[in-house]
Amino acid sequence: MATVNPIQVQKFLKGMEYPASKQDVLDHAKQQGADENVCSTLEQMPDQEFETPADVSKAIGQID
Repeated sequence: MATVNPIQVQKFLKGMEYPASKQDVLDHAKQQGADENVCSTLEQMPDQEFETPADVSKAIGQID
């Protein structure tokens, strides 16, 4: 599986209201047309509340 760039992911999170749960982030990305690669990356994030888009980017950066 190809790794996605956090900047690519942020495109699909435009308009996201924070704080947001992992599921909220995933649902929003899907509604914005995120592809399977982006969705599967988001599914690997820790199950936590994200306060800002930077928190989401940081979590993506920590995925192996």
